[in-house]
Amino acid sequence: MRAWGVTYDTGFTNAGTTTHEPFDPAVVAKDMRIIRDDLHADAVRITGGVAGRLEVAARHAAAAGLEVWYCPFTNDLTVDELLAFLLDAAERAERIRREGANVRFLTGSEISIMTVGLMPGATLSERAAVIADPARVREVLPRVQRETNALLGRAVAGARERFGGLVGYASLPMEAVDWTPFDFVATDTGYRDAGNAAALPASLAAMTSHGKPFAVTEFGCAPFAGAAERGSRSDIIGYDEHTARPVRLTETVERDESEQAAYLRELLDLYDAGGVDTAFVYTFATRHLPTSDDPERDFDRGGFGIVKVLPSGRTGTAYPAMPWEPKAAFHALAGYGRARARASAL
Repeated sequence: MRAWGVTYDTGFTNAGTTTHEPFDPAVVAKDMRIIRDDLHADAVRITGGVAGRLEVAARHAAAAGLEVWYCPFTNDLTVDELLAFLLDAAERAERIRREGANVRFLTGSEISIMTVGLMPGATLSERAAVIADPARVREVLPRVQRETNALLGRAVAGARERFGGLVGYASLPMEAVDWTPFDFVATDTGYRDAGNAAALPASLAAMTSHGKPFAVTEFGCAPFAGAAERGSRSDIIGYDEHTARPVRLTETVERDESEQAAYLRELLDLYDAGGVDTAFVYTFATRHLPTSDDPERDFDRGGFGIVKVLPSGRTGTAYPAMPWEPKAAFHALAGYGRARARASAL
């Protein structure tokens, strides 16, 4: 595998808030240095739906010496709003690239379900309900695929007018993306679970058959016993539908950070063997899901972060002044990164 890293969420927007509050550029800068110096990661995928935050995080990542994957991840924008956002992001990414950073640009993430006007539904919850209905999905999918690919075609053409580096897109399988105009293939569905484990090597082979570098832009699980068998479905958080804030755990689970750590390491080895070019662990921190001494409010049990976000006002001991503590997954990935660094130095 050429490179590996983590996703860094600058704030997914929903119901008037984001998943990264407060957004402190000084903390972001320290996070990026830790990702580079302590995890020994090669790259970081920077996501979010606030234009200025994406640029701030990308600049700090570049300053830390990381390969930057500049990846807007928007929600509830119309098609025209999304296109404008992506083209503005391409210009911002190009300014950073021209200053000497190694930057790749992605024309969005999962846009078929995140954008108003592609999948039916005015809100994310309404569109998710469509996806949960197999008959409804079969009915609308041909149109969704056509319109998603038409939008991607406009986005990549506009991005190339503004950005001089490599261009890709963080896709979903149901989108049936035409990869012809892109420099690399990428998917947000790199998760392994009990249902797809046997077929995952073949799925990787199919993605690498396009003849272009293939990236897994998202994979991970939560830190509880049994989460590895669920993969992406190990999110056990119940949210308030009006505020998008966590309000409860949907089931009682036993914290098991070692299971999350083992899952990530196993998949990195699987991707390496399967010809993946780059893989990004999901995610560095789930800022909207802090831990708590009250087990029923310990939202981190359902959070995919490799660090445990502390309640407001508390700071860590392993990294003083930081609003998080490393989990077992953090230490496992640091060991993985050190081993890769040693091997590359030989």
